Amino acid sequence: MWLFYAFFSAFTAALVAIFAKLGLKDIDSTLATTVRAVIMAVFLVSFALALKKFDGFTVASFTGREWVLIILSGIAGAFSWLFYFFALKSGTASQVVAIDKLSVVMVVILAVVFLGETLTWKTGIGAALMTVGAILMVLT
Repeated sequence: MWLFYAFFSAFTAALVAIFAKLGLKDIDSTLATTVRAVIMAVFLVSFALALKKFDGFTVASFTGREWVLIILSGIAGAFSWLFYFFALKSGTASQVVAIDKLSVVMVVILAVVFLGETLTWKTGIGAALMTVGAILMVLT
């Protein structure tokens, strides 16, 4: 099932790039990112409420460490989208997305360093090919 979700994530992420590029033509990218974040927050809260994910939830449901990590993840995500929309405003969608997807390569490296994941030869070659692919897409 994870594979279905991953492909659906990739498809909807592609739609983000297309819709954002079309929508950023005459507006400020920071404002657009902010409005998008509010829309996402309303959608996600509504979705979680509909699925009853808040039933029994309290601030104490998460440990202090979990709160810090979720907050840092939120801040990193916000910066990611700000820089993504900055890049989309002036770059081509395909080139921006190619470089953005180097986050996969960065996750591989960071997962080895911080999570103790094993770097296999297949993963290493895949990451190298993704890097070469991103470079080729930007150079065209």
